[in-house]
Amino acid sequence: MKRTLPDLSRFELQCLRKLWSRKEGTVREVHGDLPKAPSYSTVRKIFERLEEKGAVRRVRLEGKAWVYKPEVSASDIIRKEIRRLLDSLFDGAAPELVSHLADMKELSVEDLRAIEEELGKERRGTRVPRRSEGRKGS
Repeated sequence: MKRTLPDLSRFELQCLRKLWSRKEGTVREVHGDLPKAPSYSTVRKIFERLEEKGAVRRVRLEGKAWVYKPEVSASDIIRKEIRRLLDSLFDGAAPELVSHLADMKELSVEDLRAIEEELGKERRGTRVPRRSEGRKGS
């Protein structure tokens, strides 16, 4: 049975992204990685919430600090967040999102060609999973 992915706040996602890039780490290490970080105790509380939600787990103690490891993969959370964005703002219509990205100059012709190439691979069944796909904690 597949576990449901947790709903995460923006700051929870930001902390989790820093943890994904480290593979594992302490609250202090992640706190140090955050730009314009709030207090250490705020980040510690976020990690408590992430643990309650099943997004991270404690793997070992290093001195007095717990080392955390992601329990959800980056690709799974990214898919969930994109789906949530599509459903809430675009009634599930991806072309509308792509159109907005192009209007905002966030999508180049080269980007569209790369997307088209990925779609062609998907149709042919030759697409290679991205680095972050299918691996926990990526």
